[in-house]
Amino acid sequence: MIEINARMGAFSSFETDRSIAWEVDMGRTTAGVVFATVTAVIWGGQFVVGKSALSRVDAFPLTTVRYALAAALLLALLVAVEGRSALHLDGTGWRLFFLGSLGFAGFNLFAYTGLQHARPQSASLIVALGPLVTAIVLWLRDGTRPARTTGAALVVALIGVALVVSRGHLETIFGGSIGWGDGLVLLGVTCFVLYTLGAARYTTLSPLRYTALTAALGWLAIAGATVVALVTGLSPTPSASDVGAVTPAILYLAIPGAVIAVLTWNAAVGKIGPQNVSLIGNLIPVTTFAIEIVRGYRPNALELAGAGIALGALAANNLLLRRPAAEPIERDQSDYEVELEAA
Repeated sequence: MIEINARMGAFSSFETDRSIAWEVDMGRTTAGVVFATVTAVIWGGQFVVGKSALSRVDAFPLTTVRYALAAALLLALLVAVEGRSALHLDGTGWRLFFLGSLGFAGFNLFAYTGLQHARPQSASLIVALGPLVTAIVLWLRDGTRPARTTGAALVVALIGVALVVSRGHLETIFGGSIGWGDGLVLLGVTCFVLYTLGAARYTTLSPLRYTALTAALGWLAIAGATVVALVTGLSPTPSASDVGAVTPAILYLAIPGAVIAVLTWNAAVGKIGPQNVSLIGNLIPVTTFAIEIVRGYRPNALELAGAGIALGALAANNLLLRRPAAEPIERDQSDYEVELEAA
């Protein structure tokens, strides 16, 4: 009888551990999806705000002012949360500088310069290619083929996004003029994909610390590039009135856009992985589209269908992310012990 009770107690303990592990997995997945969605919505608004600001201030000085504020806020937040010791680079300064240059200087300078010379709908579609670029980079770098379900959801989401940004006329994507501005946007997206993959590898740094350090170091690259652009005449020097006129836009681009959204993006990467975060990033052009509707734009039926297709693919991918956590019986008890310790 004692032996039976002992076995029942051990079984009950295992069932409890398994239930806790399932809840932990579900919580991580849900949080990751929420973080990635918040990022996508904020960045969707940036297309509207950024395009307006670029009519007064060039991409180089705009990005420099924006990230001077954003980096200062991130560093102050880092010190408040983790202490002054979190400012130490611990021998990784050059690598963090390189990643910060990719994620902050590369993405913003290329993408915003491109946005000045590209149609907003084509630029938002190119940003939606982030998941595809991520999958290609992972395939080339690690030899890791994307999962069939993720690949299928990605393709379906892109079809929906294409319908949205082309106003239901897919032929305009290929028949329209794709200039060098579009190429710069794609280059910026590639830079941010590499930065995102770098975040996934820095597991010893919190999302806040990684973001703050790379933003501050990346700002050095932004400032250096801006000085060169101003001196050579590549970028016009903005007047005080121009800067004053776009101050509200700079505040939006710096605080929600460069602080909150980047923090939630990096946090999402740590919870659900870079490919799934990039897939949810398809909401970026959908958000831009929704803002334009509020401002008076009237879509046609195919555009609305495209929005539904994209959102449906995102919802399906969300369910697929949860499915492995809902089938714990096939996993060994040691797997749960590892997860519980990590949590």
